[in-house]
Amino acid sequence: MSVMEQRYHAVMEVLESLVPVAEVAERYGVSRQSVHAWLRRYAEGGLPGLADRSHRPRSHPAQVDAVVAALICQLRRDHPRWGPRRLLHELGVRGVVPLPSRSTVYRVLVREHLVAGRGRRRPRSSYTPWQRPAPMQLWQLDITGKVWLADGTELKLVTGIDDHSRFVVIAGVVRRATGRAVCAAFAAALQEYGCPEQVLTDNGKQFTGKFNRPRPAEVLFDRMCRKNGIEHLLTAFRHPTTTGKIERWHQTLQRECLDGHGPCPDLQAAQAMIDVFRLEYNTARPHQALDMATPAVRFSPVPAPQRALLPVWLPSGLSAVPAVVGPGVSVEVGLGPAGTVCDGPGRGQGRSDVGRSTLTPPAGRRGEPGWGPALAVEVDRVVPECGNLAVRPQQFWFGPALAGRAVRLWISTTTVHVMLDGQRVKTLPSRFNELQLARLLDAGARPAGPPPGPPSVAMLAAGAAVELERTVTAVGIVALGGHTLQVGSALAGQRVTLRLEEHLIHVVLDGLLWRTLPSPLEPEARGRLRGARLAGPAPTVAQDPPRVQRRVSCRGGIQVCRQRVHVGLPHAGTIVTVEVDQRRFRILDEHDTIIKTVPRTNTQEVTRHKAYGHTGRSA
Repeated sequence: MSVMEQRYHAVMEVLESLVPVAEVAERYGVSRQSVHAWLRRYAEGGLPGLADRSHRPRSHPAQVDAVVAALICQLRRDHPRWGPRRLLHELGVRGVVPLPSRSTVYRVLVREHLVAGRGRRRPRSSYTPWQRPAPMQLWQLDITGKVWLADGTELKLVTGIDDHSRFVVIAGVVRRATGRAVCAAFAAALQEYGCPEQVLTDNGKQFTGKFNRPRPAEVLFDRMCRKNGIEHLLTAFRHPTTTGKIERWHQTLQRECLDGHGPCPDLQAAQAMIDVFRLEYNTARPHQALDMATPAVRFSPVPAPQRALLPVWLPSGLSAVPAVVGPGVSVEVGLGPAGTVCDGPGRGQGRSDVGRSTLTPPAGRRGEPGWGPALAVEVDRVVPECGNLAVRPQQFWFGPALAGRAVRLWISTTTVHVMLDGQRVKTLPSRFNELQLARLLDAGARPAGPPPGPPSVAMLAAGAAVELERTVTAVGIVALGGHTLQVGSALAGQRVTLRLEEHLIHVVLDGLLWRTLPSPLEPEARGRLRGARLAGPAPTVAQDPPRVQRRVSCRGGIQVCRQRVHVGLPHAGTIVTVEVDQRRFRILDEHDTIIKTVPRTNTQEVTRHKAYGHTGRSA
């Protein structure tokens, strides 16, 4: 019998059989008080009154008030990212007395299904905090992205935070996170707050040249730290938790600012958005790691008298630097707002005239008067059959389509200009030093004149065809003049040539025409494209590569043109289609989706097109 049935039988023995309560209690192994309680509950509620009841008290003097619990739930619904600590702080701000405990707030949230319950964590007291005892002792610096413009451009954000106070000292939006842009944001923070004792960064090339190859070098950021007496600390490789405070601020910025804000129209609007959030974070938003104080309460910059005694050293090149020049030629490049670069007079916005300088380096052969580090030489070379031209320490990729063509290289210690048919086709960073340039002179190279410039805008916009190179993204897209062109995922990761005619764009790979698209650009806009040059001969129309079928073996492999190709075990037993190109095999499934692309290692002809038995030689 169940417990409820036993209670019922005990009650019936007392009421109907008139058995004494003491005897009934002894028989059922309970106290006399229990039997009397059963009799009372049966008289009040009948048979249901004998069911088990909860021992929970009807009230408790320490129970949280219903009004306070409703306020906790309302604050959580209005601010879904607030946790128990922040909610407890907000209750104190609103004058709730007495304040409940943090665990009580958590239990209210779990009971109302506003948070998911989880296991008990280690107490915060068991963690050893890692922070400096005073502000301005250590700054953590980093670079992040995910700041978008309306045209799809991703901006970069140079950030810095004080280790002791969590005060954000740097939050500069730049178009490209170059070393100069990072140093410009760092210099603005040094001028505003003074120099910290140490800075902590990762091993990015914007911050350090310690790991440069073939030899280490001192980058501009390292030089600024050395000149200002700042010790530069680096994190271990693949250990981002070392800069955990700045990484945590990136997460807060993403959740509380960027996720709730759409793309910005321009860079200035993005900077204004970041500045508003930075001001709120530093002065108004309570920080849990600071016992709900704001970072501005714990932060204090270097006093003005101390900064006057030891002013901040800034390189004059941050205001204006000379561009890549040749003998007797100088071009000024200024640094615009938020680290944007503007070259030449009248270009860009907010051009700074402070520290503007020119450079006119001498040139000559080694051992002659005037020979110096600004030496530039010109060499003529012929592209080999493989398309990869090597000139001493540097290699230049042209592709097999340009094999046998004569090219001219304008080489200095900073830049290499590549010219084809008298036109500049690309500009690359130089890996040559002064000694290697002198050896080129001794080997027959000639001293170079001014660096070659791009074709004039008027010439490119006059109606002539224009060519330029772009790299296809992983999803088959190239960017051109603020527009995105879908050229096909089959070209993902490859360098293609775009030939722009009046209303058409031809996609060319290795001299063969792959696709023709309508041009979204106005004719006069073609001359302003980066890397544009006058077009050469029209490309040859690419022939469709032959297709063959193969059945994948039980081990996931096939054989095409006497070359074994591993497709993968998930495709075992299926029939796949193989496009046989001159350089690669493309394996496609039954829906013509590319499964795999494999380089071709031989020149054997296709002798079998079907997946079964047919071995007759194809024409």
